Amino acid sequence: QVQLVESGGGLVQAGGSLRLSCTASGRTFNFYKIGWFRQASGQEREFVAAMSWSGSTTYYADSVKDRFIISRNNAKNTVYLQMNSLKPEDTAVYYCAEGNGMVVGSSEADFGSWGQGTQVTVSS
Repeated sequence: QVQLVESGGGLVQAGGSLRLSCTASGRTFNFYKIGWFRQASGQEREFVAAMSWSGSTTYYADSVKDRFIISRNNAKNTVYLQMNSLKPEDTAVYYCAEGNGMVVGSSEADFGSWGQGTQVTVSS
């Protein structure tokens, strides 16, 4: 069983940047797709970005496209979410997740292992 731990969250002003990290332990996740999701207070969790196991395929929610970049370093068993031009509406708890399969999509059902989340707060 893999354990995923997110880090890098915090408080940032609108227009600023943050980079989230998610490190896996317990086994390698080199052959698993990875995703980032977020949940704002009082709202349902929503998809942010996903990447195939090889890194060749990425998929972003429209709300973050051209602002966020997902990447992975399989040698370090770590995935990243670079968040630029942050907006107050990006405020949420951000979760990384790992899943099987070749299809890179936005469904939570495709991801079986989840981290505990890291808080991102964007002030206006």
